[in-house]
Parts: sequence; structure tokens; C-alpha cells
Amino acid sequence: MVRAWDVLRRGDWLTPERIRLIAAAILIASIAGSLYLVFTAHGRIDSQGRPLGTDFSNVYAAGTYVLDGDPDAPFDPSRQHAREQEIFGAATPFYGWHYPPFFLFVAAPLALMPYGLALAVWQALTLGLYLLAIRAILRNSLRRARVNGAGPLAAALATYDWLLLALAFPAVLINVGHGQNGFLTAALLAAALVNLERRPLVAGVLFGLLAYKPQFGLLIPIVLAASGRWRAFAAAAAIVALLIAATTFAFGAQVWQAFLDSTRFTRLVALEQGDTGWYKIQSVFAWARMWGASIAAAYVLQGALIFALGGALVRLWRSTAPYALKAAALCLAAILATPYSFDYDMMVLAPAVAFAAAEGLKRGFEPWEKTALAALWLAPLFARSVAQATLIPFGVPAMLAMFILLLRRTTHDFTLPMAFPNTLARMAGGARRSARS
Repeated sequence: MVRAWDVLRRGDWLTPERIRLIAAAILIASIAGSLYLVFTAHGRIDSQGRPLGTDFSNVYAAGTYVLDGDPDAPFDPSRQHAREQEIFGAATPFYGWHYPPFFLFVAAPLALMPYGLALAVWQALTLGLYLLAIRAILRNSLRRARVNGAGPLAAALATYDWLLLALAFPAVLINVGHGQNGFLTAALLAAALVNLERRPLVAGVLFGLLAYKPQFGLLIPIVLAASGRWRAFAAAAAIVALLIAATTFAFGAQVWQAFLDSTRFTRLVALEQGDTGWYKIQSVFAWARMWGASIAAAYVLQGALIFALGGALVRLWRSTAPYALKAAALCLAAILATPYSFDYDMMVLAPAVAFAAAEGLKRGFEPWEKTALAALWLAPLFARSVAQATLIPFGVPAMLAMFILLLRRTTHDFTLPMAFPNTLARMAGGARRSARS
């Protein structure tokens, strides 16, 4: 038992051969599952009676409304569902449109194509952007590993094994199956962080485009302001302002009222009542609700976590800690901070793992880091099923553990704010009390 514990602590079990074997097995299973869905489908409908790419159906349906000159309609759940049934059949489940009006600029051109082609184009294009972003994160570390020589793990990543790991990342399969936008979210966040130091204006533009998924941007402005990156901050603000102006010009001011009205449905039905299934949501809020906490208590716990994450990020980004650790921590905090994040949103963990691995290749890994990175990489594979079976969203503790390890690695630069561990302890105690009541 002691020996096994020590192996996990050192991460010795994570050999290049084992990495390749696990990644290859997951990738093969993912490809087989995707092909099964396609070849057993009847036209646009899979064998379970759902549209292929499930959630992409809401994007396509919304796009058809834009082409019809009715951009407000997707924000009305009854009309959105009616259009989905019109396209995919009367038995089609409801797939809600929960995006800001900006995203209609993406939905409309996709709706010009036949559904199958639109889905394939969307998946291929955004997957390519995601892979380019991961490659950009690892580029310098991989080059150093090839030039200077490296240990077995670094040598493995210095080849094209990084591509295997990026493609086999379990959240990739989830995004392919759902036709979701996690590839785009991960690509924008990763590319923005890659460019932030040397191309702050480019980074700001990319951060601004991330406004299509606003729940992931809660802490980004705080980090940019706290670290004095005002050019990136201004560029992001300018892009958001331009998007608002362009959206208003293209679709009319009334589209914003339609969007605001729709957020009540999203909040009440999709999040607070858990109609989509709290076990699908990887957040402290969902965790608390699964354990019986009231809505108010769940929001308090989520708010406490946001406060703790924000304080830790401000201290980290104002310190002299390595940039890769700062970037990895921001990726983790971005998803931990929002109460509304599904397992397909865990695509943003890919750049977090890449940044942390790049730093480990450069300076060596601290105790537990290899094992924690492996758990984080595997988290999307088990997140939904573990939460359904145990009422514990596996992704949340995995993300929190990695975040704390990143902060611990930087303790030579600053003292970890006591608010963070104390807040975590209070959250756990509060959740247990809510469950008992």
C-alpha cells in the first residue's frame, strides 16, 4: 500500500508506453462509437431517435430562423422546439438555444448547408483550431526536448504523441457526439493565452470573441486588470462592443430583449431545477444541488468559490511565477467559476493540461503532478457516470486538486491566500449539512 502510494506521488506509473496504450484505446473506442452512430442512423436521426450531433441541432435550427428573417425566434423555447421538430421530426427532444445573439452570425452560414455537411464542417473546422492551439502551447517545450535531450515522458511528448493525446482527450468524443462548441472555446482561450505576452492585442481580440460563451469569462477581466495587461483588456472590450453593435445593426435591438428574456428559462429550468440533469453539470453549484442544498445555498457556495479563485488568481498573476502555470490556473479557474458547465465544456481542460505539462517538461514535475494531470485528462471520461452513480461530479475535485497543486508549486513566489483552503473547507461542511437536512 505504501509503495503504491509512493508510485502515485512520484508519477512513475505514467510511462510513455502506458500513455500511448491508454490514449490509443480511448481514441479507437471513440472512433468506433462515432462510426456506429453514423452508420446506424436513419438520415439525420441516430438509432436513439435524436438528431446526429444532438446539440448542434439547436444551432442549425436557429440559423434557419435567421435566414427566414426572424432572429428573435431561437430565444423562444416553444418556437425553437417547433423548428427542431419541423427539421428532424415530431419526436425530436428539445435542444435549447442558450447563446448570446453574437452566435447567430455562426449559426446562419451553417444553416445554408445541408445538415450533415454543416455538422461535418463545424466539427472539422473547430477541431482543427483546437489542435493548432494545443500545438502552439507545446511548441517551445517540444523543441527544447528534441534539442537538449529529455527523459522518457518528455521524449514521448516531443514526438507526435502530443497529437494522439489531444485527439484521444475524452472530452473530444463528447463534443463530437453532441456537436458542441467545446473545440472553439478551448481554441480561443488557449490561443489568447499563447499570444498574451507577445501579442496582447491579438490575445484581447480572442478573449473578446470568447464572449459567445460568457460564463467562461468571469475571471478573465480580473486577471488582465490585476496583471496590468491593459492593451489586451482594451482590445477585448472593443471586440465585445463591436459584436454588440454589429448584432444590433444586423438583427435589431429587439434581439437583446429576446435574449434577456430567454436567460430566465436557462437559469430556472436548465440550471436551478436541473431538468437537463445535474449529474451532467460539472460545477460546485450542481454538486451542492445533488446533495440536497437549496438554490440559495448552492449559489452561496459557488460565489465563495469564485471569490477564492479570483483572489488566488490575482496573487498568482501578480507574482513572478512561470507564465505557463498562470495560464493553466486561469483555464482551470474559468470552468470552476461558472455554475453552468457541462462535461463537454471540459474541453478547456486540454489547454490547462498542455500548459502544466509544458512547464513540467521545462522544470520538472513536482510530487503528485503527473498523477493529477493524468486524472484531469481522464476526468471527462468518468465525470457524468460517476456523478450519476455517487452524486459527486468527478471533474470538480479533479480540477480543484490540480489548481491547488499549481498554487503549491508557486509558493516560493508568494504565500497562498488562506481564504482559498478555508473556503473549500467551509464549502464541504456546508454541503454536508445541506445533504443531512
